[in-house]
Amino acid sequence: MIRQEIKEEMLLVRKKSTAITIATLILLLAAGCFRGGLADSQQSNPRRILMDADVNVDDVLVLLYLLKLNRSEFSLEQLKNCAGHANAWSNASHSVNHIYDILFMMGRDDVAVGVGVGGITGDGTILPDVGGYLPLIEQVPNRFTNSFSFLQSIPGLGGRLSIDSNYAIRKAFLPQGTRRYYPHRQPTAQQVIHSGIAVTLVPLDATNTIPITEEFFNTFEQMQSTHEAQYCFQSLKMVRDTWVGGSFHTNYYMWDSFASGVAVSMMRNGDKWNEFAEMKYMNITVITSDEPYGITDGSNPMFDQLATPKFKLTKDGVHSCHVQTGLRDPFCTSDSNTRKCKAFEQDGSTAVVNGSKAVPVLVVTKAKPNQDSENPLDKQFFASFLNVLNDPQQSARFNLTEQFPYYRQALCTPDLRGRELGKPVVFDMDMSAGDFLTLFYLLKVPIEEIHIKAILVSPTGWANAATIDVIYDLLHMMDRDDIPVGLGRFYATNQTDPVMPITGECKYTKANTTWKRWSVGLGHPLWIGPRPASKPQKVKFTAKTSVKAQSTTENPDLRQPLALEVWDSVVKSLTPGSKITVLTNGPLTNLADIIQPNNNSAISVIQEVYIVGGHISRTNTDEGNVFTIPSNRYAEFNMFLDPLAAKTVLSSNLNVTLVPLTVQRSVSSFTEFLKKKG
Repeated sequence: MIRQEIKEEMLLVRKKSTAITIATLILLLAAGCFRGGLADSQQSNPRRILMDADVNVDDVLVLLYLLKLNRSEFSLEQLKNCAGHANAWSNASHSVNHIYDILFMMGRDDVAVGVGVGGITGDGTILPDVGGYLPLIEQVPNRFTNSFSFLQSIPGLGGRLSIDSNYAIRKAFLPQGTRRYYPHRQPTAQQVIHSGIAVTLVPLDATNTIPITEEFFNTFEQMQSTHEAQYCFQSLKMVRDTWVGGSFHTNYYMWDSFASGVAVSMMRNGDKWNEFAEMKYMNITVITSDEPYGITDGSNPMFDQLATPKFKLTKDGVHSCHVQTGLRDPFCTSDSNTRKCKAFEQDGSTAVVNGSKAVPVLVVTKAKPNQDSENPLDKQFFASFLNVLNDPQQSARFNLTEQFPYYRQALCTPDLRGRELGKPVVFDMDMSAGDFLTLFYLLKVPIEEIHIKAILVSPTGWANAATIDVIYDLLHMMDRDDIPVGLGRFYATNQTDPVMPITGECKYTKANTTWKRWSVGLGHPLWIGPRPASKPQKVKFTAKTSVKAQSTTENPDLRQPLALEVWDSVVKSLTPGSKITVLTNGPLTNLADIIQPNNNSAISVIQEVYIVGGHISRTNTDEGNVFTIPSNRYAEFNMFLDPLAAKTVLSSNLNVTLVPLTVQRSVSSFTEFLKKKG
């Protein structure tokens, strides 16, 4: 019963998020979509396309579909990457690098890529040249403390970790060029297309008529004559293999791909006839409140307690009323009978209206059936999509193995025969820049002194979970592929949603991920540059999660180990009488999980614990380092990000050595350290 509820909740969340995605993606291709008669097929200038994407798997399909079109007819000019949004599926740096790799493979390094959404100041001024912030509604009134009302819609395990790495396929397939995401230097996309441009809406009602059926999937599997078709199919297959509940073919749709096909057909034929979709004009508006429309309920920081609304908004406008604050928003709760959100039909849906607020929009109502009765595909767009992807024209130059013809997966491990190994150490890190310096240091210490048995990763800290790939890269470079890496929980202790545990409340994580340099998915400088391919590795993140995560994958032997699984394997590998030293550089989530509930057997094998964290000050003038929460003057980040875990560990019987903030500051500032090394 619980599993069924989780599946239904995930479907509801995906539909809500997809509605947002489609609303922004809407064809944006509209930059080249002029209405009024048939397009001139003999025109000398191709239709210029601007793509706005959040870089989920369906956007990868869209991008390669558009790149495969006849360039004399269609020209992809720019991509506006909205992955800096909290309601997008991918983090900015990961998605920009993903796009760059695809463009390089397709020989289109000329296509510009910008990051959307700027930051705002306390008085509501939009910063024009900074990308990668949260949506405006998340930044007001305090851009650091608002609830992650959109981020909560993206599940933790299998969510952004898988999307940012494209289910571990991107690194193993795509070639790497020279373009990379650089924070503060990445071009931004701040100019917005304002009203007056003809809009074609492809709502959820329409995309729900084109699910990825088994027939389409099986046909696609047989039609992979190009690298780009292979990459799309592998990506789609991984989504299917890791889909919760096994309902992929009835719950996954050609959302964005279908929308791009509709736009392409309109650019060819105008709005009189569309080969892929049935369409009609409707008068619509967007409503974000319960009835009566226009009456604020006190939840909107753009208006509430303000004499003048932010950003010149009007009180009877689109954003005047209720703002959803989370999955359990009292204005948007689940109805056990219909499994629908009670308020969502008024809170964010597209309504047909009359009067001054009505806007005439061409709306796609459903996908057209396949006109070829002998073709097994039931939708007309399916046939076109597969034909375009497999067209030998505009094909990819190469994939990774052709870019590096001597590429072979290899394990790089040290020869430990005859060597006396040192003290067993488990390093628990949150993947900040300092943690990677620490890992380098530990690996350089003679193994006769310190023997790193495992690395545990805490995604509740500074970096995005997909950064786990950088740990694998570093270990591979240091010939230490033998060290297992375990992935911890995505949310702080007691911060998971009670109905859908893989979705968290983000009550503490929000304190650091909203900070601009981390919110864009940078995590640390090691992620910026091109990844070396001269030493290809065999051990890396894989999207096929562990059995404990209820994976439906067909290859359960290839999976990302979880932190508790790695810990158990380390304990079993100990020689009689040996004990483990634990070094933690981040939140104490993983260690708290290991020793709970009153796990005396786990505590008994731990020799000592060294904790970087806490703030023990003798004066009221010595402040903490939680700079993202102005009202919190004394807290230390590692403890703040999971205070319940810290309480569990510090109140246990463990032999703890604490390195508090005051001691850290007495050693040396990071800036001074860099100057000395420079």
